Amino acid sequence: MYLPSAFREDSLEVQHDFIRAHPLGVLMTGGEGGLMANHIPCLLYPEGPRGVLRLHMARANPQWKELAAGAECLLVFHGAQAYITPSWYATKAETHKVVPTWNFVAVHVWGTPTVHDDPAWVRAQIGALTDAQEKARAQPWRVEDAPEDFIAAQMRAIVGVEIAITRIEGKWKVSQNRNAADRQGVAAGLAGEQGDVVMAGLVARRGGLD
Repeated sequence: MYLPSAFREDSLEVQHDFIRAHPLGVLMTGGEGGLMANHIPCLLYPEGPRGVLRLHMARANPQWKELAAGAECLLVFHGAQAYITPSWYATKAETHKVVPTWNFVAVHVWGTPTVHDDPAWVRAQIGALTDAQEKARAQPWRVEDAPEDFIAAQMRAIVGVEIAITRIEGKWKVSQNRNAADRQGVAAGLAGEQGDVVMAGLVARRGGLD
């Protein structure tokens, strides 16, 4: 992706933490079936030099056949995003030489896919994904709570996918290219006018305003 130096995030730890916090990725392939994109929840494992993603998808989804061919795929993980009005910039009152923009956080992952049609692998993946999302609940639901024959039937309708990450990029576009007064105005505007404390906090932390 287009990645100006001011917005780059090269820390693998930060990138991985972001994926874990925003696990719904947009999985993209370009094969004989043309360009395809699907929204798929993923689990990240700290294996290999850059990590490994594991997921599952419907067997009826033709994209898994593109993945089975072994061609490189791309996943995009999105986080906070917000429109930024020039009216929040101190520079507007000084020169009026300002324009709107959009702040956002994203991580792009490229990798080599392997399709898994082994029931034990798929069962482990759906169990791990469920546990990751349910663990914070007072009474977590577990796959074992459903009848085993029902789960077995559901599993026959899905395939597993493992993607070894070969390249990863992070972009935190949160007003770092503006001066301190403009960043303060953006943070205040986001928190006050829009009630967006998440993006306001990102602007403050990345801009050294904390």
